[in-house]
Amino acid sequence: QVQLVESGGGLVQAGGSLRLSCAASGRIFSIEGMGWYRQAPGKQRELVAFINSGGTTTYADSLKGRFTISRDNAKNMGYLEMNVLKPEDTADYVCNAIVRSGPGLLPFVYWGQGTQVTVSS
Repeated sequence: QVQLVESGGGLVQAGGSLRLSCAASGRIFSIEGMGWYRQAPGKQRELVAFINSGGTTTYADSLKGRFTISRDNAKNMGYLEMNVLKPEDTADYVCNAIVRSGPGLLPFVYWGQGTQVTVSS
């Protein structure tokens, strides 16, 4: 079993910055990829960013230039740096990871519990 725990969310004024963290623990052999998703009330969940084991990143087009995803493979940690935040960025942010728990085992997808980000005007 693998657990993902997000931290770093909170209330911030428009134009400010936040850095979210995602800590993976449990039976982890390798993390093939990590991603961040967000969902606001009444809206669909959307991909924010994704990073694979080699460091290749993918971003939602509307967020390029403001958000940066990164990871520390040795520490099983993922990060999302958010800059120049806007009220429309307000959402529940959830960490996602594709994890193998042992050599030769198939990978599984895990989700964190989410952390709330609220951007005020």
